[in-house]
Amino acid sequence: MKTKAVRLYGKNDLRLEEFELPQPKDDEILARIVSDSICMSSYKAAIQGGDHKRVPDNVAENPVIIGHEFCGELLEVGSKWAHQFKPGQKFSIQPAMNYKGTLDAPGYSYSNIGGDATYVIIPNEVMEMGCLLPYDGEAFFCGSLAEPVSCVAGTFHAHYHMEQGSYVHHMGIREGGAMAILAGVGPMGLAAIDYILHCDRRPGLLVVTDIAQDRLDRAEQILSVAEAKKQGVKLVYLNTGNLDARAALLDANGGKPYDDILVFAPVPALVELADSLLAKDGCLNFFSGPSDPNFSAKFNFYNVHYAGTHIVGTSGGNTEDMKESLDMMSRGLLDPAILVTHIGGLNCVPETTLNLPHIPGGKKLIYTHIDMPLTAIADFGELGKTDPLFKKLHEICSKNNGLWCAEAEKVLLEAKA
Repeated sequence: MKTKAVRLYGKNDLRLEEFELPQPKDDEILARIVSDSICMSSYKAAIQGGDHKRVPDNVAENPVIIGHEFCGELLEVGSKWAHQFKPGQKFSIQPAMNYKGTLDAPGYSYSNIGGDATYVIIPNEVMEMGCLLPYDGEAFFCGSLAEPVSCVAGTFHAHYHMEQGSYVHHMGIREGGAMAILAGVGPMGLAAIDYILHCDRRPGLLVVTDIAQDRLDRAEQILSVAEAKKQGVKLVYLNTGNLDARAALLDANGGKPYDDILVFAPVPALVELADSLLAKDGCLNFFSGPSDPNFSAKFNFYNVHYAGTHIVGTSGGNTEDMKESLDMMSRGLLDPAILVTHIGGLNCVPETTLNLPHIPGGKKLIYTHIDMPLTAIADFGELGKTDPLFKKLHEICSKNNGLWCAEAEKVLLEAKA
């Protein structure tokens, strides 16, 4: 079967190509990809090429398909896995397989599987590691976004605290405590707010900062202070652009430091700010993975010794985090649509990926079987003045608080079929 896919050949070298897939083996599965959301990690892989830890050194001779936040349906299931999976099933994949101690992952390391493709072959190790996850939701895009949401879930699970005199790590945030998310209204920050408001372990206070008022306003529109109050959380959105950020954050917590702080931008000053705000036994989580391998920041080791402050970091979620995310979505506790600001087709993936840091907004959602320029949902109304499809999509999204949704996906896919 022929597939069309975006393949990485080296640094800044992405190519949209059509090629023949090999015949699936008895321990493999042929699948159709429907949606993929573009991750900043794909940008990092694209600019680093073979220097990236997950990308093979010989990528120039054996190019890999990019994209690791994808959802689709199974077409042909090899005999080894026929007892567990059936053709027609929707699926999502946990790319961080940890197979035999390697960093190999779909979307980084394989020639025949990745999210930015029309058809792929799922290799045996994905199933062996329990990383092929059935998905029963209506919209394919939610299955795609389960991976980034799982990264958020993993982040919160990685937090820990200790009682004085004990060496037992109590995992998770301090329930009922004070939490801050710095630079927290980007796409992953929104996912973090949504998760922490609706999971089973919540802070009493959540302060979310940014330096752009328009981003803060959008966050508050989507994840309101009133909704947080219903969940027992006092939510504060704080613009620190023209303030003494440390003083403002302390004031928001009645002059007290914070139990848990997440840093969502790789900026040394933010890391140092977070460090300065930690309470005794406070946990700093550095969420935002930098592209610079020499990234560093000062950390107060006096407080590490005498106040027990500590730092954690996670790179992606695990399979259990993904299962949790899919379950919370299915129960209506999480709405991954809050992450999405742009829609596009497979044709726009190379340019979008290579320019991702310079494109404003949140997640860029790709439908792999259509041709469509990358288009902001906010522009649907203007485009709809001359294009009936965008007019319809604008009407649907406007009824949904300006967000993408299952109905919009269905209309788009039917129109482009």
